[in-house]
Amino acid sequence: MTGAVEFVELTGGGGCNIVSATPGPNLAANGFQEIEYAATGVATRFTLSGMHAVDPSGKDEYTTRILVRRPQQDVDFTGTVVVEWLNVSSGGDAAPEYTYLAEELIRGGYAWVGVSAQYTGVMGGAGSVDGLDTAGAPGLSGHDAQRYAGMYHPGDAYCYDIFASIGAALRSPDDSHPLHGLSVRRLLGVGESQSAMALTTYANLFADRHKVFDGLLIHSRAAGALPLGEVGTALDVDAVFAREPVTIRTDLSIPVFIVQTETDVLTNFGFHRARQPDTDRLRTWEIAGTAHADLHQIGPYEHMLGCPTPVNRGQQRLVLRAAIAHLRTWAEGGAPAPPPTAMPLELDTTLAPPRFAVDTLGNVRGGVRTPCVDAPTEVLSGIVDADVPRICILFGSTTPIPAERLAAHYGDRDDYDRRYRAATDSAIEGGFILPADRAEALADARPDLIPD
Repeated sequence: MTGAVEFVELTGGGGCNIVSATPGPNLAANGFQEIEYAATGVATRFTLSGMHAVDPSGKDEYTTRILVRRPQQDVDFTGTVVVEWLNVSSGGDAAPEYTYLAEELIRGGYAWVGVSAQYTGVMGGAGSVDGLDTAGAPGLSGHDAQRYAGMYHPGDAYCYDIFASIGAALRSPDDSHPLHGLSVRRLLGVGESQSAMALTTYANLFADRHKVFDGLLIHSRAAGALPLGEVGTALDVDAVFAREPVTIRTDLSIPVFIVQTETDVLTNFGFHRARQPDTDRLRTWEIAGTAHADLHQIGPYEHMLGCPTPVNRGQQRLVLRAAIAHLRTWAEGGAPAPPPTAMPLELDTTLAPPRFAVDTLGNVRGGVRTPCVDAPTEVLSGIVDADVPRICILFGSTTPIPAERLAAHYGDRDDYDRRYRAATDSAIEGGFILPADRAEALADARPDLIPD
């Protein structure tokens, strides 16, 4: 990392520009505030010099942006900052982890900072998801020249150092600091999809070198990892799917939590090729009945995707909230740490390529269990076998279970309700759903689908 980072609040123009389909909790009503800043500094690029070693190879200035959502008062802050590597797969910055985690972040008194770490988010360019109109996205200044004047990213060769430098600066006690007035004690780096592939590289090459983050949540990565990148251009995420599998190094000094969906384990993400044993510094959860993206992520705009079947309606969000809570405890050395273990999703490896082993109703076996797969009324999948745009593959599917099969599986609606509640309590007791989310989990029950 190179030197200090200067933060200047961004105002004017059309307001904060970030892709989001769901607004999340009301910040002001919960004692939080949202402020956007320009972040200016000098970043270093690196070249690979060994399996887990890099050498500095140049420096350049940057001015990117960060978005801060934080408690207004230190008394409401628990000391943990979640720093999200914003996702650029749509051609602009998005915060999928915030969307999944927001309820826990707000009630748990975390601060959240989204970092525009990659070239595409700042300077513009094409997205990487077929089925979305992302060609020629304008970048921040192109979107709003007044608000984002002066934004400059020197290329994704610098993205890892930009992310770390901003993280390090968030610990500063300076009055101009975006988290001034808060007693920052730990930083957790998080990222989903393309950002998770970046954090895989960050974990292996930079985490112990920089010593900025106290833990990492890597969500929905592929088997491969992002390369170090080039000067003056964006990383080619599509090339990652052809790369060799990358595991997380086993000698890290910080905890790494990997959370995967069905889509990530199979499809062209192929994470099953990068599976590795859990350790006291590594935990992997693969969630049954989930997809790379889902209804919680797209909200009321599902119809705009144009997918032939309803998108996945699984309970990924609840498991991710448990994961971030576990990671916070794990990073601070509290009990219980490390988090509970879970079996991987069960594969039928007699087939080529492998497929998931499923139960009698069609839901996958193994993995982290949630009530909607252990007391199911629908088949929830991260796999779409039809020839559809990639965006529909990422959002998985929800398929009704025929009424006659539900009638045979459950005695009546009361029986379904008992089983669903028992499955919910089992997930909570196992540490895979937080007690605070019990009511929300129960609200997902569908007794209306059980025949009278």
